[in-house]
Amino acid sequence: MLDLEPATNHVAELIRGVRDDQLHAPTPCADRSLGDLIEHVGGLSLAFTAAAHKTDLEEHPGPTADASQLGANWRTQIPERLAALAKAWRKDGAWDGFTRAGGIDMPGDVAGLVALDEVIVHGWDIAAASGQNFTCPTDLLEATYGFLQTSVTESPHGTPGLFDAPVPVAEDASLADRVIGLTGRNPAWAEAGRPAK
Repeated sequence: MLDLEPATNHVAELIRGVRDDQLHAPTPCADRSLGDLIEHVGGLSLAFTAAAHKTDLEEHPGPTADASQLGANWRTQIPERLAALAKAWRKDGAWDGFTRAGGIDMPGDVAGLVALDEVIVHGWDIAAASGQNFTCPTDLLEATYGFLQTSVTESPHGTPGLFDAPVPVAEDASLADRVIGLTGRNPAWAEAGRPAK
């Protein structure tokens, strides 16, 4: 069992640090603005909180990526959802058995890793797009790296709608850069003038 709170806390800080005039900024995710990604993080937080509780969100739409759906209080609402997500995955049984997220049935431990991966990767996206620094504890990056390595082994050309094929990174690249490279993103995206992934 992993504690997602360090990652969710950092992403909450990143979200609070986004200026209104940055919501239309491009991101490492093609065709998604910064506002779209922030709204997506809010939706996935709800979905994976429900997955940790083994409850169904069928009455709610799945996570979207639509900045027009951001409410006026997004700087407080989405960090609150992220806090609830971390709390839910600390509960007894969250990582056990089976659950459902995004319309897919999966083991609880896999769902927990998917939630962590989503928080870390989109946290990096938000940081890169808004000019903020991204940090994450090594144990969470290692867990995400292992999860992504398995995903790449199963789908070496990427997973449509999730990740592109991996981007090569230097052998001496940081663990964070190696994680990001496995998702098909360029770790130097912000420094390279925000090119498309």
